[in-house]
Amino acid sequence: MRPALAAWLVLSLLGGTGAQDMCGEPPAAPSHSAPAPQLSPEERLSPHMPQSLLCDACHAIAFQIEEQLRKAEGKVGKKALKESDYIEVLERSCSQDWQSYGVLELDGEKRLSGPGLPKQQQPLSVMVSGGPWPSRLSKLCHGYVGERGEAQIYGAHRRGPAALRQLLCHGDKGPCAGRKERPDPPKALQNEL
Repeated sequence: MRPALAAWLVLSLLGGTGAQDMCGEPPAAPSHSAPAPQLSPEERLSPHMPQSLLCDACHAIAFQIEEQLRKAEGKVGKKALKESDYIEVLERSCSQDWQSYGVLELDGEKRLSGPGLPKQQQPLSVMVSGGPWPSRLSKLCHGYVGERGEAQIYGAHRRGPAALRQLLCHGDKGPCAGRKERPDPPKALQNEL
């Protein structure tokens, strides 16, 4: 009897009969819409990260490197890693899939969004992920490691996350050089959401 009841319930919900016929139409849900960011041809097709997103991308890369190195050190009791180990961790950090990152538009400005980046305080927005963004982040990450060197990156990590972000993103020639920092939203607001 129970399987027949379950089948009837599923069929009635799929067929559009059931609760609505007995109780009337369900109340209409408020309608909200958010357009996807309008990407320029460069943003859609170029193999390179657009200039306007380089600072956000650098912060995402620094966060991922920091996370991977911290996890590796946690496995050895917070001791410093051997050179071969941190080189392997950095390679793994840059070669990850980067699928959790994408672009959204806030107040007419495109921003990279994902782990390690400030939470965007907008009621409704659409993030465009996948596509060229993961390969762009991976390519940038490998470029930073090649340019700065594994030992220098690991040394900055050992001094703390701020030192790593400073080395990769905020130095004289970093992608965030001369850019004023966007403050993270106050902690109280983050916890309420």
